[in-house]
Amino acid sequence: MFKTSLTAIAIALALTACKPAPQQASAAAEPAVSAANATATQQAPWWDDAVFYQIWPRSFYDTTGNGHGDFNGMTAKLPYLQELGVDAIWLTPMFEAPSYHGYDFTEFYQVESDYGSMAEFEAFIKAADAKGMKVILDLVINHISREHEWFRKSAEGVAPYKDYFVWRKDLPAKGEGWGHAWDTNDNPEAVWHFDERRGEYYYAAFGATQPDLNLEHPDVIAEMKKMAKFWLDKGVAGFRLDAVRFVMESGPDGQADLPETIDYWRDFNAYVKSVNTEAYLVGEAWVDIPVAAKYWGEGKGLDQGFDFEIGYKIIGQLKQGAGNAAQFGTMSDIQGSGTQSGELHPLQENLQRRLDSSAPLAFFSPFLTNHDQDRVAFQFADARATVLQKSKLAAAMLFSSPGTKYIYYGEEIGLTQAQSGHDVYKRAPMLWNTETQAGFTAAPLSWVEQKELFTVQFDNWWPGFLQQQLSAGGNTVAEQQAQPDSLWRLYQFLIAQKKQRPELKLAGSYQVTEPAAGLLQIDRELNGSRTRFVLNLSAHSQDISATLDTKLNASWGFELNASQLAPYGLAVLQSSN
Repeated sequence: MFKTSLTAIAIALALTACKPAPQQASAAAEPAVSAANATATQQAPWWDDAVFYQIWPRSFYDTTGNGHGDFNGMTAKLPYLQELGVDAIWLTPMFEAPSYHGYDFTEFYQVESDYGSMAEFEAFIKAADAKGMKVILDLVINHISREHEWFRKSAEGVAPYKDYFVWRKDLPAKGEGWGHAWDTNDNPEAVWHFDERRGEYYYAAFGATQPDLNLEHPDVIAEMKKMAKFWLDKGVAGFRLDAVRFVMESGPDGQADLPETIDYWRDFNAYVKSVNTEAYLVGEAWVDIPVAAKYWGEGKGLDQGFDFEIGYKIIGQLKQGAGNAAQFGTMSDIQGSGTQSGELHPLQENLQRRLDSSAPLAFFSPFLTNHDQDRVAFQFADARATVLQKSKLAAAMLFSSPGTKYIYYGEEIGLTQAQSGHDVYKRAPMLWNTETQAGFTAAPLSWVEQKELFTVQFDNWWPGFLQQQLSAGGNTVAEQQAQPDSLWRLYQFLIAQKKQRPELKLAGSYQVTEPAAGLLQIDRELNGSRTRFVLNLSAHSQDISATLDTKLNASWGFELNASQLAPYGLAVLQSSN
């Protein structure tokens, strides 16, 4: 992995931009780059250039009729994922937990009973493997549930559990700097919580129900490794690591991104690779690229980290005033919806920031949104037909950028949400067809309607939202699969092209230009093989004759009519080789 990543730096430095970039490879370096391309092809790990599909298991497909998605449901839908073309699946938490979301699990070695049995989980892993798809699990190491046996014993002062968590006798005073590590809130009560049994305060960055583990304690370190091995032995291919920035906290000014945190992940990765040399670790570092790059650990840390920045920049191209709020992260004001004289286009700038970081290009995994963010289609807040067109442009911008891709379930059909606010709206059931409950469940109530799951009360929002989605037409998987120019078909096309076209892999050059106001052109090229994306970001037709090339054929362009590209239209042009 590390040799591959280092060669990827050399490859990436050959990428060109529409305007002079801060760093460019010289012409004399080109032969070496060609040789590096061959080496990278031979040595690239399986996750390089892969396409991952993120599943929220509770919302994917219910086979038991209880309103909850389950392991057998995911197994039943593997042919769907195979048809879409994905290479791997990320399951959000599926360990036993008291909450609906599972990020506060109470058991290290048991599956969530709502999803089925261990045998059914193992059958899902085997079925996915038989179809050529790997599965990674969401692993939460930063914290566990307050209901976990460890915390009960720690609160009662039982050895050796007494120091398995982070305790202090007094609540820090305001003004000392304590608060959430991802914002400027100077409120110690946000992270320090009193336990009456012990008469002390415990540190819990994500709320009182999720106390942080003391990851300097040798017993805790050993148990986290034991847990990882247990699931790797079950056949999982690796882990998405939650909240990697916060595993160590040394004080009010040291709650995130400490050197000790990077060291922890180096050690953890070394152990995981000793169990399975091909095991994969991707970290959630919701932060600017230069900081996220630290988790590569100079080749000894995590295999990959998410590129949160690119999603903001893509949405910013299609939505005026799009923000970059980070629910559990700290993002700078790095938006931008266009270019000024002498500046890189925001998408080109994103790539350059990756190249200029301390990690190789192969480290970064671009995506649009995930389970903690408002859905792409919801953010566009436009007429449904326009939302679907804009969603196509967002998909094209994502897949034109180099790197391992992640798709949040439903993104491929423009799944939206009823409203903003509680996370449940972002994680609602998949819309499979126009039958009752959109084909997700035979239960009269889906899990989002089961009020006992939540600590807050909701209005009965789901039936009205679902009816609206189904009556509008064209919003379900079945409907979009029947349309040759649907968003679903575009995702299928883009995934296939990523696999088939060498220029769409990491080594391909990347160039963004703006032939006219509201018109975007993205070119990828490698050894004469070329793909050009032409995107109309405006609400009126555009003449794209200047972007056409007699050596390129239209492979996607249902909106293309002569030399006019329809409002929010997309054309993909490719060489025949």
